Amino acid sequence: MAVNMNGGVAAYQAAARMGPKPGGGAAPAGNAVDTFAGLVKDSLKEAVAIGRHSEEMTKQAIKGEADLREVVLAVNNAENALDTVVKVRDKVLKSYQEILKMPI
Repeated sequence: MAVNMNGGVAAYQAAARMGPKPGGGAAPAGNAVDTFAGLVKDSLKEAVAIGRHSEEMTKQAIKGEADLREVVLAVNNAENALDTVVKVRDKVLKSYQEILKMPI
């Protein structure tokens, strides 16, 4: 059973680039925003790609051309990706609502 670790590794590397620089200096604000936006964009693209792969595996299973274990794994990965996207969206909305409630 193959597990794709590239997405997790890429997210970790992107997060590490946003952190403090060696020597005590912080990452420039403009660079951190670009990196975070890129991280979110790449993560969403990967979630879409996982969903498309799941759909393709399902089509192959209907035709009788795919192994059932691979189909189940692809569908499970797509479900996990969708759950993660929904949870991140919910956290962002909750944070935005909390910011709106703050007194000025």
